[in-house]
Parts: sequence; structure tokens; C-alpha cells
Amino acid sequence: MTEVLTERSARIVAARKLTRRAGRDAAGLFLAEGRQAVAEALAGPDGVREVFATEAAIDAHRDLLATAAVPVRPVTEKAAAGLSETVTPQGLIAVCALRDVPADDVLAAPPRLAVALAELADPGNAGTVLRTADACGAGAVVFGAGSADPYGGKAVRASAGSLFHVDVVRGAPLDEFLPAWQRAGGTVLAADGGGEVALDGLGDRLAGPVLWLFGNEARGVPAELAALADARVRVPMRGRAESLNLAAAAAICLYATQLAQR
Repeated sequence: MTEVLTERSARIVAARKLTRRAGRDAAGLFLAEGRQAVAEALAGPDGVREVFATEAAIDAHRDLLATAAVPVRPVTEKAAAGLSETVTPQGLIAVCALRDVPADDVLAAPPRLAVALAELADPGNAGTVLRTADACGAGAVVFGAGSADPYGGKAVRASAGSLFHVDVVRGAPLDEFLPAWQRAGGTVLAADGGGEVALDGLGDRLAGPVLWLFGNEARGVPAELAALADARVRVPMRGRAESLNLAAAAAICLYATQLAQR
């Protein structure tokens, strides 16, 4: 009979360390919770080490788990709750290898569309931008030094599986990455509510390769990085709203670029 792991089992104790960034970085692993995230993780090449599932989750997701080429380990509800950062744990968690790509790999063959995040603080926004970038065909998302960790539970959930579709660069020194992108033939566009160029006036500059630079939710793109961009771009607003939040601005800019590159 297959052993049911409890919150005291060594594997669960080790996996619980992955709920913290230091633990993830030390182990080179992270947790993906829920059917969508686990399905996308299992669909990738060799990225999943094992899956933990409660009895209820095993019953609910037999079709998905039957295709898993990794161990599926039964766990108690309490053990699953200890690995979850949600109010209502789903009882299905995959242990996955970090998906970091070296910045040099992205620069060696720049995708037509990419995103860089400067000091982005909210992990939910990190995951949402990943999801939007994926939806708009971006090839990479570069998390500058000091940005939220895309492998945290909230970010992974917000990405809705898109974390497994795009190249992820973490901890990049953007003051070096942006000029290197430009030397590789790409354009850097900094999203800025006070930008000198309107999004609908960019014309051929959206042809690609394009790197969109988004900043901190409260402070925007740091001035020293905005100065490196080929243009500071504002989203024209016809209504009375003072500004857009970061996730909305990113969605508009990336979608407009997708349309221009189609």
C-alpha cells in the first residue's frame, strides 16, 4: 500500500522550504499548485520532480495524473495545506525545477517581443505580466534585480501556467541588459505615463525586436533606466482616469505591439 505522507514526512518538510525564496534558490526548485499549473508543468520537458496530491485531488484529476511520468505521492489534507499559500488549498502540487534562462541566451537570439521588469514589487503583478506576455507572443520576461520572484506561490498562480511557456531571466542588471539588447538590434520602450511618445504614434518602432520596460507599481521606471530607452511611451487616455495600474498598462502596450507585428 502506498504511504500517505503527512506534514512531518521528510519530503513534505523539504517541500515546505520551497514556499520561501531562499529555500527555492537553494534547492533549485519551486511549487506549482492547482490543475492548470500542474498540467502545464507536466507538459514540459523534464521540469517536474514529483507531484503531491490528496485523496480528493487524486480522484478529481485521475486523467491528468495518469499521464504523469513522475511519482505521484499521496498526502494528507494537512500536509497539502502546509505547501499552499491559498485560503482554500487545491490539494494538487508539483515540485518543479526553476526555469531560469541566462540573460546572454536571450540576447544571443532576441525574440520579436520581450518584457523587462524594473523593481516590480507585487508577485501578483509579476504573474499577471507573465500571463499577458505569453498571450501576446512574447518570448522572454526579464526580472531585474530587486523585482518580485516569479516562482513564489502568488506569482505562479497569477501566471496561470504561462510561467512554463516563456523564458524567464531573474536578477538581471538592467543597466547592462538594456544596452546589450540595443546592440543586438532591438528597441527598448519604457512605459511612462509622462512619456514623450504616445503608444499609437510609435509606428515602425514596434516592428521588433521590441523590449518593453515596466517599472515599480508606485514609482514607475527608475529614471536612470528610462534614460537608456529608445523612447518613453505613454498610453493615451480619453477619459478622466489619472493613470493605469501596471498590469493594465502592460496589457495594452503588449497587445498593441502584437497587433503591429502581426
